[in-house]
Amino acid sequence: MQSLWDDQQAAAFQADPLAMRVYTSRLLGRNPDLVLHGGGNTSVKAETRDLFDDPLEVLYVKGSGWDLATIEAPGFAPVRLDVLQRMAQLPELGDTEMVRAQRAAMTDPNAPNPSVEAILHAIIPFRFVDHTHADAVVTVCNTPGGEARIREIYGERVFIIPYVMPGFVLARKVFEMTQGLDWSKLEGLVLMNHGIFSFADDGRESYERMIRLVSQAEDYLARHNALVSPARVEAQQDLPMLARIRKAVSAARGHALTLRWDRDPASVDFSNLSQVEDLAGRGPLTPDHVIRTKRTPVVIGADPEAAVDYYQREYASYFACHTDGNLTPLNPAPCWAVWPGFGTLSFGRSMQEAGIIGDIKDHSIQAIRNAEALGGWRALPEKDIFEVEYWELEQAKLRKAAAAPPLQGQIALVTGAASGIGKACVEALRGQGAAVAAVDLNPAIREQILGPDALGLVCDVTDPAQVQTAVADTVRAFGGLDILVSNAGAFFASETIEDLPAATWDTSLAVNLSAHQRFLQACIPYLKQGLNPAVVMIASKNVPAPGPGAAAYSVAKAGQTQLARVAALELGPFGIRVNTLHPNAVFDTAIWTDAVLAKRAEHYGLTVEQYKCNNLLNTEVRSADVAALACALAGPLFAKTTGAQLPVDGGNERVV
Repeated sequence: MQSLWDDQQAAAFQADPLAMRVYTSRLLGRNPDLVLHGGGNTSVKAETRDLFDDPLEVLYVKGSGWDLATIEAPGFAPVRLDVLQRMAQLPELGDTEMVRAQRAAMTDPNAPNPSVEAILHAIIPFRFVDHTHADAVVTVCNTPGGEARIREIYGERVFIIPYVMPGFVLARKVFEMTQGLDWSKLEGLVLMNHGIFSFADDGRESYERMIRLVSQAEDYLARHNALVSPARVEAQQDLPMLARIRKAVSAARGHALTLRWDRDPASVDFSNLSQVEDLAGRGPLTPDHVIRTKRTPVVIGADPEAAVDYYQREYASYFACHTDGNLTPLNPAPCWAVWPGFGTLSFGRSMQEAGIIGDIKDHSIQAIRNAEALGGWRALPEKDIFEVEYWELEQAKLRKAAAAPPLQGQIALVTGAASGIGKACVEALRGQGAAVAAVDLNPAIREQILGPDALGLVCDVTDPAQVQTAVADTVRAFGGLDILVSNAGAFFASETIEDLPAATWDTSLAVNLSAHQRFLQACIPYLKQGLNPAVVMIASKNVPAPGPGAAAYSVAKAGQTQLARVAALELGPFGIRVNTLHPNAVFDTAIWTDAVLAKRAEHYGLTVEQYKCNNLLNTEVRSADVAALACALAGPLFAKTTGAQLPVDGGNERVV
């Protein structure tokens, strides 16, 4: 493990202890072998002035909700040091009361809640304190004779604390064990099965002590041939089964989930281990992870529904075994899965959540392999893991969780997504919580769609092979498919039937009709495994009210509408809803340039603004309006509607 300290960068922070604390915290946060997604915490003790200009000793400690990799000064909660140190002397204190007391001792009421380990940081008599869940250290802890191995690595340079649940009990235990201790002889603390602390009066020294201590644990693993490299093996592929697995886990969770499918060599090699069910079932790398990953994954066999059902029954037994009778069970669904031969799967209500679980899983399976090679993987007992999973502070967080958007966890595919109505649909679906594959002929779609919940796919919708590939890529990326917004289309210059070129007719039918049929056909197998599945066809006002000169477009759109009606009849028994929107005069799209708008308005003797609002409601219809209704049709509001055709035109007298 290499130090990332940079003298030139650090020079700017030497005079400000909090600025130095931010700098070295970020150095720690940049290394996922030390901390992952909000893990670990850091602090600095500093003198400030109170309202009366009297000196005041404050502990700036990482606040709840902040990540060391990106933390800034406002992410550190300032707490009166004397109060924290006196709290450590209390014989007992509930964690909820501890959090309340810590918050009352803050000098800034707008700062985040202090870390639950603030008291522990306060009683360590050094200015800078760093705490990580370093993989190498915890791996060594999670082996038979782990404490003896830690002593072998560090000798008397670290003080070892047997595993104690985080919170006040841990702080009190350390306080009791360190009475009369000569701290000057120590470089750190190891909390068995939990993590490691380093400390010093200098920010650089505390940081680099952490790097040295963790490096020694890594060297120990290397000397004992316990740094396992995965075999290079290809993952098997089965997209229909992937969608089945996602549906089964979502059903157990009670709402739609996305998933991350890891097919890298480490994940596939781990999934192929003959004893993988036993290894993965022993518990997490550190109890902190249970909040994200649960204690164990599900192992998927030929029948994913049966595997998930068995997992739920086992979770119910685990809860019944350890509850005190006053707890409410959490959802019984697995958070990640081992899929032998295929790799691993991580589930989340968003791709970001699935990614966090996947990252923790990556480090866990490597630690499991290394610990097995060192002497055997041995996690904490079930009861200790259960206590963290059902910790009163975590329960309080769950009670405060905000309501989810209506399409949270669902997976959508939108065609013609680079501009106009398609682009607006992508934005609206993402805004309501869906993961979205945005499909368009324009290569710019790859850069236009950014974020873990979005996938830009270049596709010629008239090419059957590219259509199949786009659908497969969507399922592979997110785990399934729930919503198809079939929007891609093309409009042509006004031409009478008499003068209509054959190429225009053929192209319109290919883009505006056949492409919709092919996409629908490719999506149906996955929609059948979808959660509240829905298809939204974007057709046109020209279906109920065609105009002269638009035969090629109007006929194709009428065919698309008839396709949707038949699809509603065929797919209804599978719970798949199919509805159609008929937009009209949506002018914020690429085909309506300023010049074209001005010409059309002049033709009707109207100003441009009058022309835009030339409907019964005298209102302008925008792409976002169509997208909002498309989301509604795909969501719970229209859960009992299929085969419908809805105008989005402000009221057209020819339609009404």
